[in-house]
Amino acid sequence: MSMPIPGSEQFSSRPVDLGELRRSLPSTLDVHSVTQDQVDALDPLTYEVIRHRLWSVTDEMGEALKRMSGSPIVTDANDFDFAISDELGQEVQVGLYNTMLVGAVDLAIYWTLRNRAANPGIEAGDMFLCNDPWVGGGLHQNDVIVYQPVFHEGKLFAWTSAIAHQPDLGGVGLGSFSPAAEDVFSESLPTPPVKVVRDGRLQRDVADLWVRRSRVPMLVGLDLRAKIGANNVGAERLHALIEQYGPDTVKAVMKRMMSDAESRLRDKLSALPDGSWSATGYQDQSHEGDRGLHKITVTTTKTGDHLTFDFTGTDPQAGVINCTYAGMRGGVMLALLPILAGDIPWSAGGLMRCFDLVTEEGTLNNATFPAAVGRGPIGPAWLTGNLIAECLAQMLDRDVSLGKSVQATCCGTWDTAVIAGLDERGEAPAPFLSIIMEPMAGGYGARPDADGIDTGGLFCIPMGRVPDVEMTEFLYPVLTLWRREVPDSGGPGRHRGGLGASIAMTPHGTSVPMGLVLASAGKAIAQNGGLAGGHPGNSGLDVVARQSPVASLLASGRMPSTMDELGSSLEPGQNYASSYLAPGEVFAMTWQGGGGYGDPLTRDPAAVLRDLREAKISPAAAVDVYGVVVREGVVDTAATTAERSRQRAVRRSRSAVPEKPLGKTSLAGARRLDDNLVEPADGGLACGHCGEHLRTADGEPAVAVHEGPPTEAGPQIIATAADYVDAPVVFRQYCCPSCWTAVYSGVVPADHPNSLRALGHRTTAAAV
Repeated sequence: MSMPIPGSEQFSSRPVDLGELRRSLPSTLDVHSVTQDQVDALDPLTYEVIRHRLWSVTDEMGEALKRMSGSPIVTDANDFDFAISDELGQEVQVGLYNTMLVGAVDLAIYWTLRNRAANPGIEAGDMFLCNDPWVGGGLHQNDVIVYQPVFHEGKLFAWTSAIAHQPDLGGVGLGSFSPAAEDVFSESLPTPPVKVVRDGRLQRDVADLWVRRSRVPMLVGLDLRAKIGANNVGAERLHALIEQYGPDTVKAVMKRMMSDAESRLRDKLSALPDGSWSATGYQDQSHEGDRGLHKITVTTTKTGDHLTFDFTGTDPQAGVINCTYAGMRGGVMLALLPILAGDIPWSAGGLMRCFDLVTEEGTLNNATFPAAVGRGPIGPAWLTGNLIAECLAQMLDRDVSLGKSVQATCCGTWDTAVIAGLDERGEAPAPFLSIIMEPMAGGYGARPDADGIDTGGLFCIPMGRVPDVEMTEFLYPVLTLWRREVPDSGGPGRHRGGLGASIAMTPHGTSVPMGLVLASAGKAIAQNGGLAGGHPGNSGLDVVARQSPVASLLASGRMPSTMDELGSSLEPGQNYASSYLAPGEVFAMTWQGGGGYGDPLTRDPAAVLRDLREAKISPAAAVDVYGVVVREGVVDTAATTAERSRQRAVRRSRSAVPEKPLGKTSLAGARRLDDNLVEPADGGLACGHCGEHLRTADGEPAVAVHEGPPTEAGPQIIATAADYVDAPVVFRQYCCPSCWTAVYSGVVPADHPNSLRALGHRTTAAAV
């Protein structure tokens, strides 16, 4: 269902005109602001002191939440965030936790000012609760925000907010993930902003109504109070700051923080050539039983000091793989903050002035009510961020000095698994529910000058971490058989993508089957693509071992360490499924590493040898993927040279080549585009290794093209695409038809657009 419900339009998040918003406020709500002259009059020392004090406030709010919350999602995984916003909701300072949430917090405040200022009113001592992703605040219903207006001398001075993922808020599926949902009514109920604290007192009726929906009401109730406590900490610190420095000075600092962030990002953009870059990605399956592919596409255009992200052409909303406008905006911030603003204080209200979004309503990353959006942050929003990151990497890769900000796609998605059942270890059986948080340890993408970080985390949660295995076994009736990095899971390249990992667990302490809900992507189509010829990282894979001998193995004192030991009844889990895990069975999950950078045949053999010694890659991959021959622990240089020549000859024999070679060009004065491609001084496109022209007169790429089975990308492709989707999936590789260096490598649908043509519109002066 995609037809809007009458009256639902008021819940849509859209770009906000702040001037119009200020004028629309009722006369009963007085707001505090300052003039530009007051901002300009700040002395540098005062500015820096107050700026760092505001930063420390968000840190204190984070510590307060973690100390009060009992949820491993907060205490272990750090899947939460905070913000201090100005009187109208612009984010002045955000926390370093889940940065995707930064794209949604201000939207909830804007909506509240528009729709709650007159009735029931916004007053000192109030706090609002919201989990409506069409309003904002969070990216799906499990992201719950509690936010408060901060008043000084009767004027609305600022807002503080605390937001965290809740383990379960009702709906058909465990953990509120409903793989078969066709609309939001099968998911957790979205709640528009409601006063949960009034005049400093928790509203018990609202709090009781809130926790009643959950399968784990004690955790949800505790997190509600923890977020209220964190907001209290934020307000107390703000009031202390105002008392010490005065309201006008503090507000002037807040305004200048946003202006400084904006001006620094605009300066950075102005120094880069104008151009457009495009990227297209896919979600395999949209819901339980679906076998389709669903596309998100973006064209990023930089003009002067401004960016435009145009998502026109994205597929219509479908199944559970949708997000709202807030989710799309969160995906943009996922990429923009670390890539373009890594050296700029994250005053998001200023940074967001530097880009526009062009989008069609009713699409995968701008879904209209009542679409199912439970998968929003870890599906379409995440993919949106990956595609933006790919475009920004292409924009920055031309400048060696900016290479530190270029990165192949990190762990391409969050592999969701929820277990729930009956814990029989205590005096009385008790229900339990757990979201398996191990995929927090995703692999990072490779860079032009470095390998990706192995199991380094998630791009969007800089301070994320995985739970302690022993604590998981203490809290839930499971036994972990292994948790380890997976060799070959990082994307091959001149620099290797960071490794992903796997975990295997079996019920332990329960005699009845537990429910198992799966929600993920990246099994058929690579979500962790490489750059500049680098290969994608591993495909995800979930497996349930039925009729497993695990119980007898454990009884004999033997701990199984491989899937082969767990029996022959191995059932691959679909991307979206509601299943079960019975005693004596094993659930094994492999999550994603990062994409590689550059042609694997150009990797330093010494680095391959080091990876081999450290079990980062397998002996077969050393030869078959990197072309490195190792004998008796030493690189055989002559054999390696011969093997790499042989593999380039294989590329030559299997590829479709341009009808007529275009010849060579001088590389003197050529401008770098990436690891392999350059723009010659006389224009066009050429191979940076041998000088071969790679663009015809009419603008078409003149490269050698090969398509083969996905496993040609390397041993990291561990899932079989045909198990998940009906569309043909291929390993596609473009090579220079002279030196046979790979300039693009991907696991994509057979009808995926020509990636070099998309890469080519890098500057207005040199389109491919």
